[in-house]
Amino acid sequence: MGLIAVPDDHVATIVTTLEMTGKPPLRPLPPSPFRLVRWAKPTAEAYRTLFRRVGAPWLWFSRLAMAEDALLPIIRDPAIEIYAAIDRMGIEVGMLELDFRHHGGCELSYFGLIPELAGRGHGRWLMSEAMARSWRPGIGRVTVNTCTLDHPSALNFYRAQGFVAIKRTVETFADPRLAGLLPAETAPHVPLLANRR
Repeated sequence: MGLIAVPDDHVATIVTTLEMTGKPPLRPLPPSPFRLVRWAKPTAEAYRTLFRRVGAPWLWFSRLAMAEDALLPIIRDPAIEIYAAIDRMGIEVGMLELDFRHHGGCELSYFGLIPELAGRGHGRWLMSEAMARSWRPGIGRVTVNTCTLDHPSALNFYRAQGFVAIKRTVETFADPRLAGLLPAETAPHVPLLANRR
């Protein structure tokens, strides 16, 4: 066993892939002050704003780094469903992205609420909504990925919902804060090494 060095301008994380191969029992939706609104044809700007609001603390960056002509065909693909969680004031406080592009399966590509809502039970509501929309005729498998940069409770949350871990991989990538995709003060739990000198 040994340690593998990661360049100072990169970040490394362990990604866990989880799956569910049977539709979970129907449960009543937990009460919530939020509602889900489907974005059929989001603009790149609106999508990135919500993506950043929900994912910046966990260094979500992939969709921020994409050129608009690469991003729009994905987020407007009819096999991808994007939902915004909206509060009573009409403010977007969460997102759910379901990818049905692989026959017989659904991937929860992005799932999250703004950090201020963590630990208040709203994640169970969003997962119930995700399950209601994922499990449709012809779907035999739902998957989700989480990583060690995610909220510390994310892995246990997915397992408590009935997902089973099936694979682990290591991912390294250029630190998105150094590229200006996210502010330098984002994700303070992940040290910004390239600026330490």
